[in-house]
Amino acid sequence: MKIKSSEFVISNSEVSKCPDSKLPEYAFIGRSNVGKSSLINMLTARKSLAKTSGRPGKTQLINHFLINSEWHLVDLPGYGYARVSKSIKNTFQKFITAYFEQREQMLCAFVLIDSRHNAQAIDLEFMQWLGEHSIPFCIIFTKADKLKPKALVRNIEAYKNKMLEFWEEMPKHFITSAESGVGREEVLEYIENLNNQFIK
Repeated sequence: MKIKSSEFVISNSEVSKCPDSKLPEYAFIGRSNVGKSSLINMLTARKSLAKTSGRPGKTQLINHFLINSEWHLVDLPGYGYARVSKSIKNTFQKFITAYFEQREQMLCAFVLIDSRHNAQAIDLEFMQWLGEHSIPFCIIFTKADKLKPKALVRNIEAYKNKMLEFWEEMPKHFITSAESGVGREEVLEYIENLNNQFIK
């Protein structure tokens, strides 16, 4: 897929105010220091489409971006280590849950995982929730450039083994780097294939 255009559409905290559109959507979500904004900018080939910050938890709203006038990329608030109050985290959780339960045009959630770390309970629990609610998702391992090749393979294999303790098979997954662009074509090709199926 060639990205010809990408533009910000709207930010909000109410699912009812999301774009009144039947275009397919793809949600990106992960712990708040996983490199989500950098990945989104890499995928869209825009340096500052999604705002990056040295302070985890910067994204605090549902952000819709229109890509190629054909589909929406949805940037959701990070979870986990955001430096926000418990009440705000609860608010995040409510509208994130509402988003996944109500947006029927959401074809796939991309759950971002930092490839440098061991499996975290919060990520495993979130994916378990997605599975229990029959919400389709894939895993995107980020920051692959931060590890040597052998260490990266070892970490991914360890994560697979952990997932297989709870899942019959490993969900579709991608290995990416916002710095080098690794994984960009694979993720965009996957989205393009889902878009084609959606149109049919």
